[in-house]
Amino acid sequence: MQTGQSQPAAAPDRYFSDFAAALRYWRGKRGYSQLRLSVESAISQRHISFLESGRSQPSKELILKLGTVLDIPLRQRNVMLLAAGFAPAYQERKLSDPELQSVKQALDFMLAQQAPYPALVVDRLWNLVMTNGPAAMMMKWLLDMPDSQLLPREGINVLKLMLDPAGVRKYLLNWEEVCADLLHWIQREAMGDGPGSEATQLLEELTALPGIRAASQAPNLDLRALPFLAVIISKDDVELRLFTSITTLGTPHDVTVHELRVECFFPADAATADWFKSRA
Repeated sequence: MQTGQSQPAAAPDRYFSDFAAALRYWRGKRGYSQLRLSVESAISQRHISFLESGRSQPSKELILKLGTVLDIPLRQRNVMLLAAGFAPAYQERKLSDPELQSVKQALDFMLAQQAPYPALVVDRLWNLVMTNGPAAMMMKWLLDMPDSQLLPREGINVLKLMLDPAGVRKYLLNWEEVCADLLHWIQREAMGDGPGSEATQLLEELTALPGIRAASQAPNLDLRALPFLAVIISKDDVELRLFTSITTLGTPHDVTVHELRVECFFPADAATADWFKSRA
C-alpha cells in the first residue's frame, strides 16, 4: 500500500447484530418515533417498521439518508452500512496524509493563535493528537518532565491523565467537579457507539479509577458559581484557574476529521494570565 493513499475506514467491531438493531438503537437514542422519522426522512412509516423488523433490506442511499436525519456520527454510519452488507462510505485517513494537509495547516494555525495559552487537539476518545507550545509546557510541568524532554505525541489519553490519582488529579483542587464534566464527554461517545465499543470500554476504565464513580454522581449545582467550570490547578505554590472551549471542524466527510476536537484553555483570572505570559 502506498504511503498516504486514502483507505476506507477499517471495519470496526460490529456493535449490533444487524442493521435492524442498529436502526432501532439510533432511533431510540434520538427520541424519534417511527412516525417522526417517517415524516423527516420522507420514508413511509410502514417501510421503517419493516426495516426495524428485518422484513425489508435497506439500500445504501437509504442508510445514508437515515444517518443524516438521525445525525448519526460518520463512524457509526459506516457500522450501519457494514451491518447491511455494504462497504463503508466515509474514509478514515491519518492526519499526516496529503489529503488532510489543509486540515493540518488549519489546526496548526488555531493552536498557534491560542498562544501564550494552552491548546490541544484530541480525537473522539480524547487521545492526544497535537499540542501548542504552552500546552506542552503545562503538561511537562504537571508531570515533572525536564524541559529538554519531548512530550510524546502518542499514547497519552487526556481523560486518563486528568483523572488518574497518579496523574494530574493530585494537583486539581476541584477534581470532583472536573471529573463529572470530563466523564460527560466520553459518556456521549459511549452512548453513540453502543455496547461493546472502544468508548464504552474507556468509560468503564475511567469509572473504575478510585473515587471516580462517586464523584461523577455529585455535580456542582451551586447557582452562585461562575458561568463556566474553572479547572483549578495548584502546584509548587502556583494556583492556576482555567476554563476551556471545545471546537470541532465543520462539514466533515472524513471519519478522522469528524472526530477531531480542539480544546483551548483560557485564564479565568489575571494571575493565571500573567503566569502563562511569563512562561511564554
